[in-house]
Amino acid sequence: MRALNVCRLKALVWATLSAPLLWLLILISQELRQPNSALGPEPSEALLHYLGEWALIMLLLAFAVSPLRRRLHWPPLGQARRLVGLFAFTYATLHVLTYLGLYAQFQLAEVIDDFVHRPYITAGMAAFGALLLMAITSTQGWRRRLKRRWQQLHRGIYVAAALAVIHLLWLRKDNTLDSAIYLSVLALLIVERTVFFWQQRQRREVGS
Repeated sequence: MRALNVCRLKALVWATLSAPLLWLLILISQELRQPNSALGPEPSEALLHYLGEWALIMLLLAFAVSPLRRRLHWPPLGQARRLVGLFAFTYATLHVLTYLGLYAQFQLAEVIDDFVHRPYITAGMAAFGALLLMAITSTQGWRRRLKRRWQQLHRGIYVAAALAVIHLLWLRKDNTLDSAIYLSVLALLIVERTVFFWQQRQRREVGS
């Protein structure tokens, strides 16, 4: 019964997190039939920002799984953490590929120049690097090989989430409502985890 519930949960997560990609495919098909309609006057920019924003949302969702599992007292939710993280990586990969293909045109010199001279690109690429490392090592095989170091490595989600929010803030340079929301969510999740680890430490000290 528990395995069945976990399967249902993962199926629900898969369907929900796939929905933005399905909607994007619909927009692209409309754009191909009637240019500058579904994606606006700057389709490349709209596509880049759409994928980037959903990558950030997915990353914050992955970061929120453990706090939600604790606060809702719902252990099965932890079984979906890897899946949500892989969705975040998928959206981030599509975002990066859109930038590389439509903006940098796969020119290494252009990418390096942006990385060096545009801080928001630097932050975004660093966030993607952290996500890439976690995605590669997300399997049970890597978890067995790395042992305790696996958990330390996957705390890189702190770095990835922070850098992703910084990437957005530096990119927009204006105090929009959604930027403030993302920053507030990140801060709330960090505070929750800080309080949780402090409580765990206090319990260990009392028990010793």
